[in-house]
Amino acid sequence: MLSTEKLNEFQSKIGYTFKNVDLLIQALTHSSFVNEQKINKKEDYERLEFLGDAVLEMVSSEFLFKKYPEKKEGEMSKIRASLVCEPALAFDAEQINLKEYIQLGKGEEATGGRNRESIISDVCEAVIGALFLDGGIEESKRFIDKYVLTNAESMQMFADSKSILQELAQGSNLGQIRYEICGESGPEHDKIFKTRVYVGEKIFGEGTGKTKKAAEQKAAYEALLVLKKN
Repeated sequence: MLSTEKLNEFQSKIGYTFKNVDLLIQALTHSSFVNEQKINKKEDYERLEFLGDAVLEMVSSEFLFKKYPEKKEGEMSKIRASLVCEPALAFDAEQINLKEYIQLGKGEEATGGRNRESIISDVCEAVIGALFLDGGIEESKRFIDKYVLTNAESMQMFADSKSILQELAQGSNLGQIRYEICGESGPEHDKIFKTRVYVGEKIFGEGTGKTKKAAEQKAAYEALLVLKKN
């Protein structure tokens, strides 16, 4: 059960105090938690996720429309898809450690639900939906601008970072790209993989994911951010 202290902590992180805190609790509540409650059952986040998804699409579409006046509809759709895809939203949510505030049922918790990108990204959208209902479009837009769209150009790389890294390394003669599994955690049926990516002999990034491919993609993304700064 989310304590008042944890709820206040989360609101402090996002810089907004809910007038109706029940909306925030709902946004952070997974169906598995609701199903385990015998009395005083509350709603889960799914309806808010539906709303938040629509708000996110509208705000990100407006952002891209204004930012890229020269791009065609198809190009903007691709960029938007990479910005709001499941792995990207879960990655964004790490900034506020969102997974620590999610209410999960014991079974979902035991099978690694707290680290599942699909749940984290859904809750992120639900929080956007809750902000929209409680504070209007300005509050939901502020959250999206701060946590989803701040590094929009970088996040475009997220969808296919391995291919982009490969092309960059070859074009700049940086050396061979090599991925190495450097850790595993969780039960056999629900593992989390940790991967390092080497460019030549140097480690340029690390990433974790539910599959080796997802971990490699995140590691490649981190490497691209490092190379972009240099």
